[in-house]
Amino acid sequence: MTIDTTIFTFVNSTHLVLEIPTITQNQADLDNQAFSNANSRYQAYINQLCLGAILLWLQEDWTLQTKVWPTTNALPSFWELVNGIALTLDAIRLVLIPSEAIDLSELRVPQEWVDIPSWVGDYYLAVQVEPDEGYVRVWGYCSHEKLKNQGSYDASDRTYSLDATDIINDISVLAIARQLCPEEPTRSTLEEIPSLSPQQAQNLIARLGNPEILIPRQEIPFQLWAGLIQHSGWRQNLYQRRLGLPEQWSVLQWLQSGVSQVAKAVGWGSFDLQLSAAGARGTQDTQLSTILSRRLAIAGQIYELLIIPQNEPNSCIWRFELRNAAVGAAIPGGFKLRLLTEDLQPFPNNEDVATTAVEQLYVEVALEAGESIVWEIEPFPDNYDREILKF
Repeated sequence: MTIDTTIFTFVNSTHLVLEIPTITQNQADLDNQAFSNANSRYQAYINQLCLGAILLWLQEDWTLQTKVWPTTNALPSFWELVNGIALTLDAIRLVLIPSEAIDLSELRVPQEWVDIPSWVGDYYLAVQVEPDEGYVRVWGYCSHEKLKNQGSYDASDRTYSLDATDIINDISVLAIARQLCPEEPTRSTLEEIPSLSPQQAQNLIARLGNPEILIPRQEIPFQLWAGLIQHSGWRQNLYQRRLGLPEQWSVLQWLQSGVSQVAKAVGWGSFDLQLSAAGARGTQDTQLSTILSRRLAIAGQIYELLIIPQNEPNSCIWRFELRNAAVGAAIPGGFKLRLLTEDLQPFPNNEDVATTAVEQLYVEVALEAGESIVWEIEPFPDNYDREILKF
């Protein structure tokens, strides 16, 4: 909800002032413990207050389809490491940059949101957060193209800054601009970030996972840092290491002692399936096999991704299977189920494609102890964020 800005004599009349919902303030206090240090904890608190106010406003005044990118569950792994929030609405991405600073002379954006191609936004919103007063103020915005090409880069804290005189201070102009000039380019062209090998990534996670390193984003060259955190599975692993959590993504551990709390939070579960097998003299033996499952919303329907151990002698073969959750319903043509290595590389027979409607898609893969797999489905499921499943 907006606030009557006439009660704030210091507020520019073009600034948007939004009330922080009470439920957001209460939830921010509750969620404020899942971080490794006081700096990250407070950064997350400010970001959550900002998100609560602005997401509600966008959903009410712009479109109900406004969503957090990549997922709400992923936000703590961002806020542990870097300031900022990305939202998607219609075909554009907004990046919110919250700050408590009283000085509104410039917008400062962490380099990650500007130079990592998969992270960049179309527009960047400067947001002042006033926790004690219970409001946020959106005091300006700019495009990625303008920030990248006209902003000043500060190597000391790895930020891009743009003077307040160079940004648009009336957020209502953004909606008008998108209506009148929907094809106007907003993003500057970027070079791809070099990918890391799994061993490089694990070495960096081991080093930067030390919670005594308060600002890990400044500990290593940006290209290495960006290569690490642009991979959502590695970013999540780094976050969990900094919190001192045990391994959360081991499929073998899930089968032995139950699905981890982190995996349950994003939808993983398990169930036992009774199997029949021919025994001696033609008798039938029954055995239980634990199946791992994850419910997914894709294009308005619910699907199930299953991981089924095949129990082949002398080998470890795993079947990844996608089914429509509705009894008798099919998977539409054009869907793809794909497996990739930890560093997102394809391998032979790693994909199954539905050329027409089919009952199931599946890929079987033989994995040695210690290997990892990343799964993908096209079209992407709602709230999809890559996971590294370890075997």
